[in-house]
Amino acid sequence: MNPILNNLKTENNSAFGKLYQDNFQKILKFVSNNSGGKADAEDLFQDAMMVLIEKLRNDNFKLTASINTYVYAICKNLWLKKLRDKDFDLSMDTMNSLDFQSSINDSIEEEMSDCEKLNSYREKISKHCDGLIEDIFVNGKAIEEIQKEYGYSTKHSAHNQTYKCVEQIRRVKEQEEKLKKN
Repeated sequence: MNPILNNLKTENNSAFGKLYQDNFQKILKFVSNNSGGKADAEDLFQDAMMVLIEKLRNDNFKLTASINTYVYAICKNLWLKKLRDKDFDLSMDTMNSLDFQSSINDSIEEEMSDCEKLNSYREKISKHCDGLIEDIFVNGKAIEEIQKEYGYSTKHSAHNQTYKCVEQIRRVKEQEEKLKKN
């Protein structure tokens, strides 16, 4: 079972309360700036929770952004769809449609911070490279420290390995962009 769904089931109201607390004002601002009001934002948030629960029930679901980014992207997508189609009604068929899922994924990509994107890419590279990237770019270790910790014979070798790891991330990014175009 999906660990996020387990957490939401276990903590039930407190988990949803936290999602509401962390996200509602941002969603209300977006809706208010786009021809809506507080009641619209509340309805929208409830619809987003239905979408989230449905996604979390799917064992194949993989959260590729923070939960807050995901909730905001769902809300943004639902609201824009509602504005385009005044007769729009959220149904299970709509939730499961490829167009709907694709537009949510596009919205998530737009909302993801650079840090979240990098973390998503780092999940797809070798463990060695992930550790090296973490040490250099997150922990700010000097190349001499990297050379010593990773057992590279020279600083030049450490620089070369760093370059190869950055190239792994670049390739993952390019593959993901290519998949999105198709």
